[in-house]
Amino acid sequence: MSGDVVLDASVAVKWIREEPDSAAARDLLRRHVLGELRIWMPEQCVAELLAVVRRTQGPALVVETWRQLRRARLAVAPLNDDLVERAARICAQTGCTFYDALAPSLAETLESGLVSADRRAHGQWPGVELLG
Repeated sequence: MSGDVVLDASVAVKWIREEPDSAAARDLLRRHVLGELRIWMPEQCVAELLAVVRRTQGPALVVETWRQLRRARLAVAPLNDDLVERAARICAQTGCTFYDALAPSLAETLESGLVSADRRAHGQWPGVELLG
């Protein structure tokens, strides 16, 4: 995998928690830092990750995790008209939640791959790489 790739929060959580395929998720981050690929995430995925940090590791680590994410220079896509419209269409087509539709809609916008660990939400997405 090279070029741009979109991750959802289920993959990013594997960066901070030891779960099946955490090594593969961390390898994606390592490759991003080395410039071998560029990781994109919808901004709500960053908030979801920070919520998991707060819940599992305590509020004191939220700011440090945020700073580490900023240093990694992930490409974070804010909500915009196109992303919301695509996500709404994907929700209607697949029945998934709006949150779950944002990562595939960003992948569609960027014409890039999607990596997820959420088989229920993204398993039917064309070309998705599933971890876990």
